[in-house]
Amino acid sequence: MSKPYFLWDYDLTEAQIYDILHGNNNVEKLWLIARIITHAKFEDIWSYLTLDDIVKAFPKLRLTPKAKQDWERALKIWGYHV
Repeated sequence: MSKPYFLWDYDLTEAQIYDILHGNNNVEKLWLIARIITHAKFEDIWSYLTLDDIVKAFPKLRLTPKAKQDWERALKIWGYHV
């Protein structure tokens, strides 16, 4: 099985991605959420995450200043104040 394009430098399968996103390791989960929202195509993000996932994790995500600003703006437009 090929790895997702947004994880070009890691050997994670789709099953491992879902395990991380639904698991209890918050460090890995936060890293993966940040990776998905910064490197996946916008329409592909929603295959892995819900808006609620992003909103809950957002304050703890390590993002570039531009990515943080862009997502902050989008979340505010959608009615979330992060």
